[in-house]
Amino acid sequence: MKSKATKIVVKEIRFGPNTDEHDYSFKLKHAHKFLEDGAKLKAFVFFKGRSILYKEKGEILLLKLAQDLEEVGKVEQLPKLEGKRMTMFMAPKVVKKK
Repeated sequence: MKSKATKIVVKEIRFGPNTDEHDYSFKLKHAHKFLEDGAKLKAFVFFKGRSILYKEKGEILLLKLAQDLEEVGKVEQLPKLEGKRMTMFMAPKVVKKK
């Protein structure tokens, strides 16, 4: 029974609230690969110091990521603020075997 159990791998991707477009697309490619490989994805925006003022920017960034990864993954948990981190979980879409 233990040998048939699959180990769930969780990969993390970290953003800042003011992440630039090039950095975003670079991390998007990594996230896409993680979900295709079957790993769960934990994307989070880390707020340092006074950047906590940009909560909306962080949420928009995570929702944009979810929208861009729609074809390979589904959102398990919507963006949620916990202290100085706003986290979102995504799981790979299950491919049906024939």
